[in-house]
Amino acid sequence: MATAEIESILDLNTLEQYCSAIGAGTLLKSVVLFEQLMPEYVGNLVNAKEAQDKDTLCSEAHKFKGAAGSVGLKRIQQFAQLLQHGEDAAWANEHETWLQAIVDNANQDLAELKQYLESKV
Repeated sequence: MATAEIESILDLNTLEQYCSAIGAGTLLKSVVLFEQLMPEYVGNLVNAKEAQDKDTLCSEAHKFKGAAGSVGLKRIQQFAQLLQHGEDAAWANEHETWLQAIVDNANQDLAELKQYLESKV
């Protein structure tokens, strides 16, 4: 994968800092934990949207944003950032698109992250 494409998916600066500070192997353990929790995170987002529960959707997006960011998953973190702000003018028209982008990209982005870290171990 081209560097520009990886940079759109992963926060390489943060990942490099984490790898320097704690090592890629330790970070990979956190990523495995995130991988186990991700179906619940994404499921909570989808369930809140289907229930048309805006407050819960925004709250769950905030949690997911923090979790994704903590392991360097830039693209899905950015969509969760948008999704958490229900007060924004664009939210009403765009929130379903942002959620779909998370659903569509989460597994592949996670696989890219794991591959990236495994190459650093």
